[in-house]
Amino acid sequence: MGPPGAGKTTVGRIVGQKLDCPVIDIDDDVLETTWNMSVSEKLQDVGNEQFLEEEGKALLKFSASGSVISLTGSNPMHAASMQHMKKTGIVVYLDVPTTVIMTRLKSMKVDRIVGQSLGISLKDILQFRKQFYKRWYDIRVLCGGDVAAEVVAEKVLDAVKRYQNSELETFISTRSSRSGRSMEKDCHKYFSDVVTEGLAPDGGLFVPERGLPKFTAGEWQSLIEATYIERAQVILERCIHPADIPASKLAEIIETAYGENFTCSKIAPVRHLAGNQFLLELFHGPTASFKDFALQMVPHIFAYCIPRSCNYLVLVATSGDTGSAVLDGFSRLHDTDKQRIAVMNFFPEDGVSPIQKSQMIGCQKENAWSVGVKSDFDFCQTAIKQIFTNSDYTGFLTVEYGTALAAANSINWARLLPQIVYHASAYLDLVHQAIIPLGSPVDVCIPTGNFGNILAALYAKMMGIPIRKCICASNENNVLTDFIRAGVYDLRGRKLIPTFSPAVDILKSSNLERYLHLIANEDGQLVTQLYNQLENQGHFQLRKDLLEKLQQDLVAGWCSEEDCLAAIHSVYSTTGYILDTHTAVAKVVADRLQDRTCPIIISSTAHYSKFAPAILRALRIAEINQNPLSQLHLLSSYSPLPPVHWGLLETLKKKGNEDHQVCAADTSVLMSCIETLIQNHFMKFF
Repeated sequence: MGPPGAGKTTVGRIVGQKLDCPVIDIDDDVLETTWNMSVSEKLQDVGNEQFLEEEGKALLKFSASGSVISLTGSNPMHAASMQHMKKTGIVVYLDVPTTVIMTRLKSMKVDRIVGQSLGISLKDILQFRKQFYKRWYDIRVLCGGDVAAEVVAEKVLDAVKRYQNSELETFISTRSSRSGRSMEKDCHKYFSDVVTEGLAPDGGLFVPERGLPKFTAGEWQSLIEATYIERAQVILERCIHPADIPASKLAEIIETAYGENFTCSKIAPVRHLAGNQFLLELFHGPTASFKDFALQMVPHIFAYCIPRSCNYLVLVATSGDTGSAVLDGFSRLHDTDKQRIAVMNFFPEDGVSPIQKSQMIGCQKENAWSVGVKSDFDFCQTAIKQIFTNSDYTGFLTVEYGTALAAANSINWARLLPQIVYHASAYLDLVHQAIIPLGSPVDVCIPTGNFGNILAALYAKMMGIPIRKCICASNENNVLTDFIRAGVYDLRGRKLIPTFSPAVDILKSSNLERYLHLIANEDGQLVTQLYNQLENQGHFQLRKDLLEKLQQDLVAGWCSEEDCLAAIHSVYSTTGYILDTHTAVAKVVADRLQDRTCPIIISSTAHYSKFAPAILRALRIAEINQNPLSQLHLLSSYSPLPPVHWGLLETLKKKGNEDHQVCAADTSVLMSCIETLIQNHFMKFF
């Protein structure tokens, strides 16, 4: 299936030859035989609407098995006939860029296709038809402009093989040994399983056993003209097997996540800052941070993947931005899903900005709650991991209340996938804007705490995006800087320092484990050894060969509080643009470490208005009120500044959700909070 000029007939014949089965071309073998006239004559005779109807009727009478069938370009516009075809076949969509199709049709001297009339261009018709192709396909095959039909045919066969063999796309724990894996072949974990379970039973993190898919340069080329939503669909289809989430359902989830919930039509726009520096703006979602990209999607993925026989309580620990994003995302589920899925957010009571705290409390809904913990983020995250691996406790919740626990932190694999998309999309935007040609390298600089965002950039690099170096930017909690420079992860004697950039106030970076597993060639025993040593002795050291591998991908630096505020003031003075505190950390580090031989994309991970006191201080505006809403109003009233984030103002204006629970830094107390929530929420539906 595909538009006119996609190569359906030629590719179909090659596929048929390779499979040694009959090839049926609907145009030549069905329509013209049925009508006793050419397709073009029929179209001229009856007109567009009647043609589609008669074409559909002919297809409804057609049946075949063990064959390769080349549909017409307009078959997908007739719903009943396509439903008939899908009952017995796998529908493969040859996705060719519109510009390529127009060039091909011109060379074929095709000047009219079904649906075209006076005043409607060929390009408009081709764009209009895409919605029908996207509705029906089971498998998408990306086809660039210069790809030979033989190559496309091989891609079709590979895609069909993948479609029919979901057991090839399994997940393993970062701490599983190769010998243990061979003994547990009957215990394969699939995408749906890892979304539901979050953390592996052995305390490790799930990763795909065969790695991530690779895109060719031609496939990336075909996405340059695509929208963000189209790019997300293509990339995520290759990362999520259709047996877990069919392409049509995935499209629905992506559209729900990004269609109306982001204020910028480009979703993740790239803005030139100065010189060779570009900002990837990741704050246009409803809660004003990069966490929205995953957490507007993950709740819908989770609701689709979990079994209907059980209730689920999603636990999340946050250093600031995750909390409001996860609360907002899960509160947008359908009412029936909210009855069986609730979320509990633990955050350091005194370790987030006043606006972040007010936002988390304001985002509480009937199935979403926030709990302040009298400790830091590292305690919250460690406590959740301990709860997950306490089989007696989780078993008790399942037996007593019919409720299972799940994770929404970036320890959950589904959280990382949407982040890969925006790193890839940012690169494609620079190509589209003619800043660089396709294939030229870029550097990226990312404010880093839990290592999820920078890991997603490394994954984008593995999938074919030419990222040269990932620059890891830390604040004064610079354990990652020391580790990347010297290979020693050392928490001995370190205490968490509260800073102006609380989302990176983290000492134990969970997702680093996934990266170490990757560079250690999936040596789960080594990863287990390192993390046992970290847990028991407070430190570990990488072997020299692994450190050399790491330093091929990563460089690192850190930024003081004074330099962070100075960067905000300097950038605003010279450009009129306001960086948030985390982006300012990345800007300072990028200035120090970039070599200016290629563009550098700085991840702007949050909107500046989430950190109003620091911004007001950086801009030397003297009057700072402690009330978060007053702080936002003050920023709004200062006319030279860009507008504050709409979602923040709306959330902070809401009344009735001011209260939240606060508990001691004790894992048993958190477990008690969880049980109380389960009793109050899930049991009322029985």
